[in-house]
Amino acid sequence: MKKLILLLLSLASILVIGQEAKPEYVGSKKCKICHSKAEVGAQYSKWANGPHAGSLETLKTDASKAIAKKMGIKVAPEKAPECLVCHVTGWGSASGYQLEVDPLNKKAVKKNAALEAVGCESCHGAGSLYKSKKKMIAIADGTVKGETLGLTNINEKTCTTCHNSDSPTYKPFDYAVRVKEVAHPAPEK
Repeated sequence: MKKLILLLLSLASILVIGQEAKPEYVGSKKCKICHSKAEVGAQYSKWANGPHAGSLETLKTDASKAIAKKMGIKVAPEKAPECLVCHVTGWGSASGYQLEVDPLNKKAVKKNAALEAVGCESCHGAGSLYKSKKKMIAIADGTVKGETLGLTNINEKTCTTCHNSDSPTYKPFDYAVRVKEVAHPAPEK
C-alpha cells in the first residue's frame, strides 16, 4: 500500500511540475516598485502621466457616451465589452479586468482596480511570471528570454491591436511617431 501511495504521489508531482504556469495580470502598481526611480528610467511616472493611464476614465466622458450611442451600444461605454477591450488591462482573459467583481472580495476588488487603464501589461504582457527583480535582471542580462515568462516584445502590432480603423475615434496611426510619445526606456549603462 505504501508503494502505491508513493507511486501516486510521484506521478502527481510530475504532472504538477510538468505544467507550465500561465502568466496572470498583476497591475501597474507592481511595476512601480522597480520602475519609478529616475536612475532606472522612471517608466511608471511616464506612464502615469501619459494618455494610457486614464483610458478607462475617457469612457466616462460625454463625448464617449455620444460615440457609444451613435454606435448603438445600449450600455455605458465603461461597461461595454467593445470599448473595454482597448481601455483596460487584460479584458477578455480570466485574470484580466472583470466587469463584475464581488464587492466583498477585497483582493478581487483591489486587483480589478489595478487593471482599470491601459496599463503596463497591456503592452508588455501579463506580469506575474516576470515581475520579480531577480527575473528582470535575468532577462536584462540575457540568461532568460522574457517571452518564456510572458514578457511581450513591443512592435507595431502591439499598438495597432487597438489603434486601428475599428476604433470609432481612429486617426491615422504612425507607429514610428506615436511610439516615441509613450517611450519609457531604461537608461543606457
